[in-house]
Formats: sequence, C-alpha cells, structure tokens
Amino acid sequence: MRVVFRVDASLQMGTGHVMRCLTLAKVLKGNGVNVEFICRKHEGNLIDKIRSNGFNTFELELLEDNKVDNKLFYSHWLGSTQQQDAKDCLSVLQLGKVHLLIVDHYGIDEDWQQELKAYYDKLMVIDDLADRKHQCDILLDQTFGCQQRDYESLVPASCKLLLGSKYALLRPEFIKWRQYSLERRKHPVFKQLLINMGGVDVKNITEKIVKELKSCNLPSDLSIIVVMGAAAPHLKGVIAQVNDLPYNTEVEIDVKNLAEIMANSDIAIGASGTTTWERCCLGLPTIQIIAAYNQMAIANHLDKINAIKLSEVNNLSEKLETAKYWMSDFSVNASRVCDGTGVAIVAKHLQ
Repeated sequence: MRVVFRVDASLQMGTGHVMRCLTLAKVLKGNGVNVEFICRKHEGNLIDKIRSNGFNTFELELLEDNKVDNKLFYSHWLGSTQQQDAKDCLSVLQLGKVHLLIVDHYGIDEDWQQELKAYYDKLMVIDDLADRKHQCDILLDQTFGCQQRDYESLVPASCKLLLGSKYALLRPEFIKWRQYSLERRKHPVFKQLLINMGGVDVKNITEKIVKELKSCNLPSDLSIIVVMGAAAPHLKGVIAQVNDLPYNTEVEIDVKNLAEIMANSDIAIGASGTTTWERCCLGLPTIQIIAAYNQMAIANHLDKINAIKLSEVNNLSEKLETAKYWMSDFSVNASRVCDGTGVAIVAKHLQ
C-alpha cells in the first residue's frame, strides 16, 4: 500500500501540520505501509526532520514568480496557485500507484483535488477550518466539539467524517505519560511552569510572556522551562530575556521528550494550536494565548467548558497568582477532552 502526504511547514504556518502528519505516518509505516511526503521548500520547512524519521520526501521548489489564486483565505500559504501545485505534485504521484493521498493544507481545496483525482484511489483531508469544499473520501477534523453539520455542505455525501478530539493525532509518548501526569495532579502544586508557543512563534509572543513574568508575584522556588524550535526567528531574543528572570529558567530547543516535560509541569502557557490536544491528554492546566486567527474557535470552545484559561499576555499575572484556586478543576476538564488514542483509531479507518 502506497500512501503520500501533501503537507507543508513554514515560518508563517508553523510546524503543527507536519508534526501531526508525521505522527500518523509513523503508525502507518509500523503497519507495513509505504509512506512518502511531498513538501514545498518554504522558509522554516521541516523536510530534513521528515527525512530523519525515515520517510522519502519529494521537494517542490519555491517559485520566483510566486503567483497565488487568492481564492482561499490561506491561499498564500501554498506558495503557488493550486493548479501549479497540482502540476508539481503530478510527477511524484505518477511514480507508482497511490492507494491513499493525504492532504493537510489550508491552501488546498476541491480545485487541486479534482486536478489530481485520476492519480490516486482515495483521498483523505485533514482540516480544522470547515471553510472550503473538498472532493474527498475521508475527512479528519480533530477539533473538540466539531459536528457533522460543519461539513455537510463541504464534502460528498459518501465521505467518511472523523470528527472531534477523540481522533487527535498524538504521538504514543502522550499515552505513555497520561496516567502518571493525571495521578500527580490529584494533589496540585505550582513548582514548574512550561512556556511553549509552538515551534516557530513568528509573532515573538514567548519573549513578551517572559517580560511579563518579571512583574508577576510567583513562588520564589519556581522553575520555568521554555520550549522552542531551532528555527524560531526570535530565539536569541528570548534567551537574552530569560537571563533577567528571578527564577530558575531553562530554554530547551527541539526537545524530543515534550510529553515528559509536560507531565512534570504544573501549569503551561501555550498557543491554541495542535499542542492543545497534547496538554489536554496529560491534564496539564493551561493558560492559552491565541496566536493566529484559525485558533480562535478552538480556544473559545475550550474556555467555555473551563478546560483552559484564555488570556492575553498582559493578563497573565492574575491567572498565575491565583493558580491554586483553579488548577485542579481545569486539569480534570482538560483530561476529558482527549485521551491520546486518536492516531490508532484513525489508522484503523485507513487500512
């Protein structure tokens, strides 16, 4: 069975799309599936990371004349028109029979899918916007509270819908650490704070958070861990600011044990992207900051059920200083959102 992923990472779109596809790809590979990737060489791409995980990855060149069709809100993330991107992918798809094509890209809709329909047996789309039409056989949206009505007018009637956070594509390490993490939260303390605004944080929210913490009245024995990606454009600035904090603080880069770090952290400050489901799985009480427009719906929904504390950077003090009053309840509510088994469930639907 040959499965091909079409997915990108960049400084604009971050790393979350590639990381969740990589999680699914590893499970499929473990089940004997031949998995390949197609990625465009945007600044901040993760092509080397995908290859280091053992997957053949085909590169699409950046175009000097970068025309986009502007049909979709995120058309510019594709780096070309959909027609040109489909043409670029064609040479890869023609190398052998493609049993399943998996697309995770906000800049692609039914136009691209129709262009390539003759070159794959089935198409799966990973989405969390519900803002455009797809000609697909399977659609996965791991957003908590996502409903069938959100996609009824956007996909064929025959499309299999995998909707909700029960399908969240989390790495196996999160299941491994879930029980330990939930057990230690039965007697909450506030001794370790995790800051993780994604792998790129192009808006430099991390540095703003660190500056805000300087004026917070936090426990003197508090330890702070800041997790960032090596490609984060503001990494040096964050490191410089961290040195001025009155707390024991470390900056960890490209960590391979994020689940362990989360499980041993007492509170997190994080973005409202794909890492949301990882924190929920571990019941990690989280102060969540919206870093992009497409994160608003997720954040607002989880805030309403008290699974996260939604905040602006300049409101962090009040939430951190009153943590002992809300940590326990928010941990329990978060843990009910996602249990970490989603990738195994999704893989069964694909084979």
